[in-house]
Amino acid sequence: MKKLKYFLLSAFFISVGVFAQEQEKAERKPGHVNINKFRQLYDEFATPNMFRTGSGAPGPAYYQQQADYKMDLELDDEKARLSGFETITYTNNSPDELKFLWVQLDQNMRAKDSKTPLIESGGTQKLQPAANFSKNYMEEAPERGFNIQQVSDVNGKPLPHMINGTMMRIELPKAMNTGDKFSFQIKWWYNINNHVTEGGRSGFEYFPETDNKIYVMAQFYPRMAVYNDVEGWQNAQFFGRDEFALPFGNFEVNITVPADHVLDGTGRLMNRSEVFTKEMMKRYEKAKKSYDEPVEIITQKEAEAAAKKKSKAKKTWKLYAENVRDFGWATSRKFIWDMMAVKIGNKDVMAVSMYPPEANPLWGDWSTKTVASTLISYSRMTFDYPYHKAISANAPMGMEYPMICYNYGRPNPDGTIPKRTRYGMQGVIIHEVGHNFFPMIVNSDERQWTWMDEGLNTFVQYVAELDFGEKYPEALAEGDTVFPARRGPAKNIVPYMSTDQDYLAPIMSKGLNTYQFGNNAYAKPATGLNILRETIMGRELFDYAFKEYANRWKFKHPTPEDFFRTMEDASAMDLDWFWRGWFYTTDWTDIGVKEVKKMYVTDAPKDIVENIASRNGMKVEDLPPLVYMVEEGSEEFNEALRNKSTLENAPTLKEYLMDNFTAEERKNIKSPKYIYNVTFNKPGGLVMPIIVEYEYADGTKKRETYPAEIWRHNDSEVSKSIASEKEIVSIKVDPDLETADIDTSNNSWPKEVKQSKFDQFKNKN
Repeated sequence: MKKLKYFLLSAFFISVGVFAQEQEKAERKPGHVNINKFRQLYDEFATPNMFRTGSGAPGPAYYQQQADYKMDLELDDEKARLSGFETITYTNNSPDELKFLWVQLDQNMRAKDSKTPLIESGGTQKLQPAANFSKNYMEEAPERGFNIQQVSDVNGKPLPHMINGTMMRIELPKAMNTGDKFSFQIKWWYNINNHVTEGGRSGFEYFPETDNKIYVMAQFYPRMAVYNDVEGWQNAQFFGRDEFALPFGNFEVNITVPADHVLDGTGRLMNRSEVFTKEMMKRYEKAKKSYDEPVEIITQKEAEAAAKKKSKAKKTWKLYAENVRDFGWATSRKFIWDMMAVKIGNKDVMAVSMYPPEANPLWGDWSTKTVASTLISYSRMTFDYPYHKAISANAPMGMEYPMICYNYGRPNPDGTIPKRTRYGMQGVIIHEVGHNFFPMIVNSDERQWTWMDEGLNTFVQYVAELDFGEKYPEALAEGDTVFPARRGPAKNIVPYMSTDQDYLAPIMSKGLNTYQFGNNAYAKPATGLNILRETIMGRELFDYAFKEYANRWKFKHPTPEDFFRTMEDASAMDLDWFWRGWFYTTDWTDIGVKEVKKMYVTDAPKDIVENIASRNGMKVEDLPPLVYMVEEGSEEFNEALRNKSTLENAPTLKEYLMDNFTAEERKNIKSPKYIYNVTFNKPGGLVMPIIVEYEYADGTKKRETYPAEIWRHNDSEVSKSIASEKEIVSIKVDPDLETADIDTSNNSWPKEVKQSKFDQFKNKN
């Protein structure tokens, strides 16, 4: 084998010498910064420190603040008004001295002096619905926003405070040092918005036929802003789109509502025996042992009867929650209420639904089962769901809070259930229940990084939707074999990735400032993670790393760097090229087959071989054994044919192999009949693996995936040499549409001729 080593080394030094001489002739270009798409993300990432490590895990000095709440609330159903008195106990676990506190007043987004309407551009619409015209030009805006009646310490002494839009700064009597606690009180009320006509993430829905309301309540109380090691106070204004950044704490909440209402929300119901009838208690005990079918705590007949009369009496529901970041609740006399148990790890969790008769039979059939299936799927992908229940409440929206979410979907008035309604309802329940994991537990900053909760959650939603369709095939519409997920598959993001660049923004943008919010914050990050899982990393590596991230940061506050670093730390994959391209740019994928050359070996070396010999001061016959190939149809190929030079296996190659391998070794050496030089190009800016399907003359096919790193030295085009015993008749890039390639017209060799839309129409008819 010594001779083989000499051959390889000689060829290497000869080629390097030729390259160096060629470079000397080229015109020298100016220097440049590193623009390689595989450079590391050191410039973009924050420097690791004692709070957050380079591995993506919390550091030894990591801290987070705590905010505990005691609240007494009362709902005035006639006036649709909520009044509250709360005591907040704030614990400073940071190493910093705090001179003031910031409290969020989200309801002020709807106040008369709100800046929200003023930041939106848009002129007069020549044609608009009458209701919009009336609202925009004729109606006076309703009285909305918090009415703050008292801000004081626990002894009632007023605290100086200043309200700036949706934020309130409270001056402390003395600065808080590490470990200090401070308790203060706020008394407030506000008029609840009709979220159907006015919009909003919570509020009431009015049913005029019975003069009843359904309340789904959230952002209903002044609540603490986050203070952390990344940016200090997260006190950005709430304009309505960006969601929330909140500290964890314990909630003790007493809610007084009309006596004929039923209510549920975040936390354990502490006085169930007081607010439940004996029959309801009996049904509840049965539901705790029912794992296959929901048990109705309140039936449709009972809900319909309750809606026909109104009690003047009141009833207080007491809820207590530990280690949650927020609180939500729903109440009405119209609610049907059902539950079932679902086994998560070694404990039972209650899957719960609350909905009006108008939502049946759709909700009675599928809401609670969808909740249960979602908890199982998300727990598999992350960690066992830690809370004791998950509630799905029916409302014309989709919104999420710890242990409770609000979801749309009702049959048509004639009772029919369109396919779109069925899947929309199931999909939104999966999505909103999934938000218990992101961001209610893995508590990212939604105000700054919308994609960290919406994108990650939409990705797991896609997995959970497929699980749901497999578990409940009877839930699918006729003719469907899988759940028709809207977001996740790579091909579904292509229209967005193809959009005019003037209307795109990188994922790493504040949600308020992005174009096409749904695509940017939900679909694109979810699709990127699906591509990572299915195409780049593989499920085993991805799932392990994703679960590691979820467990490292459950009940904590992660940043994008924490996610990116953990995914690499737990998988041994350098993914900086992927994060940069998919998250930090608006580049798109477009990879094609530029050309295919069929090559033949010849023993008739030409100018190139003579030049190599000349430049190295050698004669051609003194060169080590070299294999020379010519392209089919080229001038050299035709000359070799005329001179009857060998075009299949050059004698020099055959002799060389015979001299350097034993007879036993020669048995394992293939003698390819065909050699191809395939050149792939990349008109698109995104780096992606090249997934190729080779089809042979005998009808067989072979898949090959060239890792993304193949582009590391040339971002425009790369070539691969293919030695084959069989003739290749076609080559197709990305045959299963895994990479969100926006232009597949260049993906095939020979190039596929696609019919025009006119020809398709003509052939159809």
